[in-house]
Amino acid sequence: MDNLNLINTFAEFKELKNIDKATMVSVLEDVFRNMLIKTYETDENFDIIINLDKGDFEIWRNRLVVEDSEFKDPNAEIPLSEAKKIDPTYEVGEDVAEEIKLSSFGRRSVLSLRQNLASRILDLEKANLYNKYKERIGEIITGEVYQVWKKEILVLDDEGNELVLPRSEQIPNDFFRKGDTIRAIVYRVDMRNNNPVIILSRTAPEFLQRLFEMEVPEIYDGLITIKKIVRIPGERAKVAVESYDERVDPVGACVGVKGSRIYSIVRELRNENIDVVNYTTNISLFIQRALSPAKISSIDIDDETKSAEVHLKPSEVSLAIGKGGLNIKLASMLTGYNIDVYRDTEEEEDDVDLKEFTDEIEPWIIEQLNKIGCDTAKSVLKYSVEDLAERTDLEEETIAEVMDILRAEFE
Repeated sequence: MDNLNLINTFAEFKELKNIDKATMVSVLEDVFRNMLIKTYETDENFDIIINLDKGDFEIWRNRLVVEDSEFKDPNAEIPLSEAKKIDPTYEVGEDVAEEIKLSSFGRRSVLSLRQNLASRILDLEKANLYNKYKERIGEIITGEVYQVWKKEILVLDDEGNELVLPRSEQIPNDFFRKGDTIRAIVYRVDMRNNNPVIILSRTAPEFLQRLFEMEVPEIYDGLITIKKIVRIPGERAKVAVESYDERVDPVGACVGVKGSRIYSIVRELRNENIDVVNYTTNISLFIQRALSPAKISSIDIDDETKSAEVHLKPSEVSLAIGKGGLNIKLASMLTGYNIDVYRDTEEEEDDVDLKEFTDEIEPWIIEQLNKIGCDTAKSVLKYSVEDLAERTDLEEETIAEVMDILRAEFE
């Protein structure tokens, strides 16, 4: 194998894998020196000249000319008789530079050289890929779906690198086919069996934050800050925003005219409902905003236990709790306070508090009903058995028994 073919092969590899020229030259020289050490037991008297642009390299052996009778070290010295075979004009004391051809090392050494070089370049590429994506954690990337499996999706980036989107990091309503374009954030980078594995995510709050930064110039420019994001992927999200410029309405800027800005984000997230609320350090006001669209009558806050008791009109309770309890759950996550909803009973004087039924209904069942805002008999009876089973962890049979007890109270 001649020099040209060897260098060209790996020059092409370099271009494909984005290994810089200086690193490539360093690796080539190191591999050649290892081969010299194996062959001559030293590399001290050798010069290696590599020119990737021309696709060639040269190896030169430097030795001192000595009298034949004084010849001792074959690696550092050359007898005068041998030197004159190279050039009759050589004299004792001169330096001889002799080019070593790759073919002189033998086929086995050259094959070993190629394998060693390929292995080194592969390791370099793995390290480069790991470092590149380690720096991009939290960034949105766009890729192409290459393979869809049951537990994960294989995605290729613009350079053909393989990225992984696990099922656990996909939005429940996500559906992709091979060839589809996909957007996600770089969630983390792992090393498995000495191979970098880039994990993507579409469920992380950071993904929603990056989408807002892309769609809302005021966020990108720093006029509006996203204070916190909480999500139940594919269902609902709440985003707390704050403006440092009194002239800029943070909620209005994020939503856009007639929802123009937030629409593309909702579509990307498979119709995930997004509530944008104005952040405030006033926790009472913040909880009220977080429970939107429900209107609160009054609120009692305990800062020590990080809990809040919210009182609402009966017509507002279902809005505060939301479908499947999502609204109150996300409001609690956003504010950091455990929120309990209570129904104002002034309008319904004939209603009975659930606590009055502790002799007939187990306390843990009453607690389950309280969690969804049902703290009176009539607030429970307004729902069907199926609705309550969906909103709580109670069995339908248990709910039916409870409802029979409550109905008997009014009969």
